[in-house]
Amino acid sequence: MSNGNGDLVQLTGKDFKSDQEVRWCPGCGDYAILNVIQGFMPELGLAREQIVFVSGIGCAARFPYYMQTYGMHSIHGRAPAIATGLAVTRPDLSVWVVTGDGDALSIGGNHLIHALRRNVNLKILLFNNRIYGLTKGQYSPTSELGKVTKSTPMGSLDHPFNPLSIAIGAEASFVARAIDTDKKGLTDVLGAAARHRGSAFVEILQNCNIYNDGAFDYVRDEKANRIYLESGQPIRFGEDGERGLVQDADGSARVVDVAEVGEGSLLVHDAHHREPSLAFALSRVTFETDGAVPLGVFRAVEQPVYDDLMSEQLEAARERSGEGDLEALLQSGDTWTVA
Repeated sequence: MSNGNGDLVQLTGKDFKSDQEVRWCPGCGDYAILNVIQGFMPELGLAREQIVFVSGIGCAARFPYYMQTYGMHSIHGRAPAIATGLAVTRPDLSVWVVTGDGDALSIGGNHLIHALRRNVNLKILLFNNRIYGLTKGQYSPTSELGKVTKSTPMGSLDHPFNPLSIAIGAEASFVARAIDTDKKGLTDVLGAAARHRGSAFVEILQNCNIYNDGAFDYVRDEKANRIYLESGQPIRFGEDGERGLVQDADGSARVVDVAEVGEGSLLVHDAHHREPSLAFALSRVTFETDGAVPLGVFRAVEQPVYDDLMSEQLEAARERSGEGDLEALLQSGDTWTVA
């Protein structure tokens, strides 16, 4: 990138660290995520002024303070809506949303699914720790059935949301999952999301060591339970690749012993399949049901992008009537400038 004087400048992860004190609880998984994202940002090849992080409310929502980019700490659940407005009016910017399982899937549920179905050109990172951390440990929309918390002392009666299933059900054009402490896996997913044009949804399994410690130890610590998805390859995993996935006649996926079924019977991953059914089947494979967790890119397809469609519509309006200037509309009426 250029420094404005025609000289090329290579940014590093250090250039994306702000001067703000990072104020998460010691040991929080958010530290690992922050470190990976700061280290990944130079790969975008963009100036810091071209990158924006928008957040809602929650522990994850502190994120914009710690990034030396533009950012906005917005309101509860509305980060996707605010980011949509920014993305469609400033196509020159790389817009990222940072949210949590409570912020995105409770009060922000509708904003999330509509941003995804519209295929707005933004990247949504959902930090899922299965708990409300900022408000001190109430159960969240992803907490497991029977979860005992301050707000559910006898155990939660709510069936939990599956974030990936929701995103795929909304027909998001890009859906992926990673783990906070898996630097390579998270970096690979971020790179794929950044290259994707349209809405990219990434669930990041994140440990809250204060209010829900060990929630994902079965996949953070037990690497044999990780199913890394690679498009075009049979899905197998385990220390020696001894386990794999097959797809049954009803479309569901399940774990099998490769030696029993043969490699030829294994499900071959296709992240680019037009229909979301395969990705949805993979999203239903969980540790609770199958003893393993798929990671990586579940779905990545090309679809019309909302931003482009809006620009085309505005251009068509201008050609017909000479009107349709979005910038003029935004600056009309009662407006003011903040010094």
